[in-house]
Amino acid sequence: MAENPPPLDATSRLNVDLSLLPPLVNGDGTQVILVQVNPGETFTIRREDGQLQCITGPAQVPMVSPNGSVPPIYVPPGYVSQVIEENGVRRVLVLPQQPEFHPGSHPPIHPHPYMPTFLHPPVLQHHQMYSTGPGDVASQYVPQHHPPHSYADQESHPTHGRSNYIHRDERTSKAYDRLQKKLKDRQANGSKDKISSPSSSPHKCHFVSLTSEQNEQGILEKCIGIEKNKQDEEKEGTPEKDTKMSADEDADKKVIETMLSSVSKPMVSDIQARTVVLTWAPPSATINDDAASDFLSEPYSYEVAISNGGKDEKFKVVYVGKDEGVTLQDLKPATDYHARVQAVCNLIRGAPSESESFRTLCSEPDTPMAPRVINRTKHSLSLQWKVTCDNGSKISNYILEWDEGKGSNEFSQCYSGPQKQFKVTKLSPAVAYRFKLAAKNELGMSGFSEEVVFYTSGSVPPTPAAPQLIKAGVTWLSLHWSKPSGTLSDEGICYILEMEDETSGYGFKPKYDGEDLASTLKNLRRSSTYKFKVIAYNSEGKSNPSEVAEFTTHPDNPGLPSKPLVKGKIHAHNFKITWEPPKDDGGSAITKYVVEMSEGVNGNKWDIVYSGSAREHVCDHLDPGSTYQLRVYCISKGGQSLVSETLQVQTPAVPPGPCQPPRLVGKPRARELQLRWGQPPVIGGSQVISFKLEMSASDLNDPKEVYQGSDTECTISNLLPGRMYSFRLRAANKAGYGPFSEKCEICTAAGCPDQCKAPHVTCKTATCVHVSWTVPADNGAEVTEYRMEWGVVEGVMQICYCGPGLGYEVKGLLPATTYFCRVQALNIAGAGPFSDVVLCMTPASVPAAVGFLQVMDDDQLDVPLESQSTCLAIEWEEPCDHGSEITSYSIDFGERQPIIVDRSTSYVIQNLQPDTTYRLRVQAINSIGTGPFSHTIKAKTKPLPPEPPRIECVASTHQILKLKWGEGTAKTLASDAIQYVLQMEDKNGRYSTLYKGPCHTYKVQRLSESTYYRFKIQACNEAGEGPFSDVYTFMTTISPPSPLKAPRLEQLKENVCDLIWETLPAMKGDPIVYSVQAMVGKDSEFKQIYKGPETTFQVSNLQLNCEYRFRVCAIRQCQGTQGFHDLVGPYSATVTLYSQRNETPTSSSKDTTETTKTAQTLSDEQCAALILALFAVVSVLIAFIVQYFVIK
Repeated sequence: MAENPPPLDATSRLNVDLSLLPPLVNGDGTQVILVQVNPGETFTIRREDGQLQCITGPAQVPMVSPNGSVPPIYVPPGYVSQVIEENGVRRVLVLPQQPEFHPGSHPPIHPHPYMPTFLHPPVLQHHQMYSTGPGDVASQYVPQHHPPHSYADQESHPTHGRSNYIHRDERTSKAYDRLQKKLKDRQANGSKDKISSPSSSPHKCHFVSLTSEQNEQGILEKCIGIEKNKQDEEKEGTPEKDTKMSADEDADKKVIETMLSSVSKPMVSDIQARTVVLTWAPPSATINDDAASDFLSEPYSYEVAISNGGKDEKFKVVYVGKDEGVTLQDLKPATDYHARVQAVCNLIRGAPSESESFRTLCSEPDTPMAPRVINRTKHSLSLQWKVTCDNGSKISNYILEWDEGKGSNEFSQCYSGPQKQFKVTKLSPAVAYRFKLAAKNELGMSGFSEEVVFYTSGSVPPTPAAPQLIKAGVTWLSLHWSKPSGTLSDEGICYILEMEDETSGYGFKPKYDGEDLASTLKNLRRSSTYKFKVIAYNSEGKSNPSEVAEFTTHPDNPGLPSKPLVKGKIHAHNFKITWEPPKDDGGSAITKYVVEMSEGVNGNKWDIVYSGSAREHVCDHLDPGSTYQLRVYCISKGGQSLVSETLQVQTPAVPPGPCQPPRLVGKPRARELQLRWGQPPVIGGSQVISFKLEMSASDLNDPKEVYQGSDTECTISNLLPGRMYSFRLRAANKAGYGPFSEKCEICTAAGCPDQCKAPHVTCKTATCVHVSWTVPADNGAEVTEYRMEWGVVEGVMQICYCGPGLGYEVKGLLPATTYFCRVQALNIAGAGPFSDVVLCMTPASVPAAVGFLQVMDDDQLDVPLESQSTCLAIEWEEPCDHGSEITSYSIDFGERQPIIVDRSTSYVIQNLQPDTTYRLRVQAINSIGTGPFSHTIKAKTKPLPPEPPRIECVASTHQILKLKWGEGTAKTLASDAIQYVLQMEDKNGRYSTLYKGPCHTYKVQRLSESTYYRFKIQACNEAGEGPFSDVYTFMTTISPPSPLKAPRLEQLKENVCDLIWETLPAMKGDPIVYSVQAMVGKDSEFKQIYKGPETTFQVSNLQLNCEYRFRVCAIRQCQGTQGFHDLVGPYSATVTLYSQRNETPTSSSKDTTETTKTAQTLSDEQCAALILALFAVVSVLIAFIVQYFVIK
């Protein structure tokens, strides 16, 4: 409970009495404040170790205040604290805050939702926690409090949480009116008492954390604001109306407790060995008081307590919650229990219900304890064990298992029976055996106990070998030894290590006794020799001692040497030191001393300056005026000592060394120089306090002092320009002046040159001008450079020349252009002013080169070219004439003579070779001469138009002629270079175009039969249209007769019928005859049965019950040079005749009739029409589906 105290119940009002007694003042100025904890309340503090401690009242808790202030009261979020002082006692009330708060009145209490019981209390991190301790106060103020209770030890007042509260309406707020009124009265009375009574101490408050683990009386009093000790209130002058109000509240409380006490006793179900189910009914609500029923409007919480010692024994709470049933676990099997229920509502608890008894079922036994050895020999082990709890069913057998000495995890049973001991025989001597035990009854077997290992007896161990040294120290030795030869690896052997110290005179004494094979002996003397021997023993006895081994401890580190001292005089660059050896050499002689030295007073870096056996050393190569620190340590066989105390030595200072020559700052001026210098490299161990600067002219021998001071720069004036001066410098410190530096020679600056005269400009050519000038006055410094500016505009000129020359030739100028020029002289002093501006104009020249030249396309020409194969049209832009008007242009296009044209900027070159590339360039001509050629362009003439191909007729019918020409495929792209134009002669003798395109074939349709047609063709390409070919004549063939319809059958007799077909007219005078063919059966061939000009034919000798097929075609008898020849047309559709005898009499005049059935097939035109109709219907359906489902 101290580690995890119950949390602060945020809904309860904290009532803490702070006694305003004079505080106890300790000698260190701290104050002790006594906190009075009332009965039934709990005070939580944080101890010095950070743990929380709960103190239950009544008690007085001393709180230590280090600065005399009072610790603050912890106020949970959403709450306010009210302080009421009554007769010198301050009471702190922590109440929930209402949304509308009026000053001077206490807000009504609004309980907060249920908080879990076992959570850490909320502690504000910025509040100061006070600790208590037995040494802070006198003994009479030791706090008297009960130890904190745990969850299982609570009896009738277990920890519980509060139910959820809601804001009540006007009708249900009656219960709180009395509380508000009492709080206002108590606040008014407290204020009067506070004013009338003198204040004995400053206002004090405490950081209090109350737990919810309080009795019901204390919690109720905190909720309704009633003090538990009513006698104290009467002494403090409580009004009579408060007493009456408390009586009313007590009556309401008793009514609520009576109602909560009507909870039914729990009902038991589903009883198991370790679990049981308890259920109960809630208390019956039969209260008429509105105030009391308002408290009971919240849900109940229940506390279930059980006891296993009888109804009058101590009950322990095992469940707290709002459910009306619970499953209890972790019960003892075969045990009688008593259970009861207690109802709680709004922190008011009723009386416990009647107890209900039940008994848990029996179960398997508990796990027994491990067996123990009561006797052992070399070949047997006698084991014994204790009786375990049978859990209501008598133990029938104990099961003992062992590993048979194999050392593995596989166990086998060696005994099973009711006895509580067993002797295991036939064992091997000095062998480890593992055992485990389990118990069994009628309900099952328990778990196995922990594994135990026992050894059988053996013989006395042989003599072990002498111990060996592992590692030695100054005060310890680490030794190890091995097992005696011939012993088993698992035999239980112990060892005794004995040691002899010859200086003690007591002989060998045991220092170690155990099973380990190594031991470390401590607290030995340094650099001392000890003797050791080992004795092995087991249960059978001890072995002989081993051979004696001697080992020596190491010497210790020597002590630190004495502080080094200076011997003799301290010089600027060296001094001598000496030191004394350490008082304690650590048990061994000192072999070496080491001297370390650090420069400066910080001692960050130490360097070794000496290492040897002598006890004095000369420190040389030192810097004057420097501080050095020295320390010494020594080294022996035992190690290295600590360093000695530090000696600080400062060497005397000397005059500084020579300075660096002064240097010029910036550029030298004509009449003054600014010099700067730095500190000398060697300052002599003291800061430089002054500098002296001396100057001498080149023609004077005696230098004179021009500056003395501590600054590191100066300005020397009143000098002559262009003169050479020499300077030298020396520095001084507290030891005196040092030597002079080397001389530094500096020349004063000269003046800038005068203005140059106007330059002289001479035009050499139209694009080249020569400019010259004279030397101006140099003002003491030779002119080193001239700058010439040149430009087309006077105000915007650029430098075109920088150099020492007196002339410059400007090239790349434009003819007939005005230019401006000026010159400036420079020397080491700077630049002089510019000369006057000179104007010059370059003469006229030949024209400039043509900048733009291109070949013109057909769409750019106003008049098309006669032939693109022999002509090229070019154009260009007019170039700059350079002051002389352009008169003509010269066109150069190869080896021929150039063409001279007038001022036009375009020209058509004719009489060129077809399909030839030419290089063209143009130059302009004026009165001065011919300008340069333009850039060269390449132009190519187009090839000549192609020749017409030869036409061939590759296929012909009576209406179609298929023509072919040239070499190529029928599928030719329209972008081919050559296009063809095919023309045919009409009836009037004129030719019209039938086809124009890149293909090499064409089919002429809708022609007349046996007719001659004339054709000619033309080829075209990008060069133009070629000539037409010769006329080609082709004739169509003779047209065959058209197909006939299927013949019609007329039955005349049983074996005679007539075939009738349509008549065709004569074709261009050629007669038409007809051929009729018949086929009998399905597998025979058609045979001609008639040929002639008639359109009917009578078929006789028909066989009965036989199928006949007939077809007819027209034959055109054409007249040729060799007579007539037949041109057979296509056959008609087949008509079928089924010849059968009709035996059924009819009303006709004939005796017998024969039934005939004809079948006709569709012609080609009918099939085409049917297919077209089906395609149209399908297209309409697809369009409808797309319109309806896709578009919509």
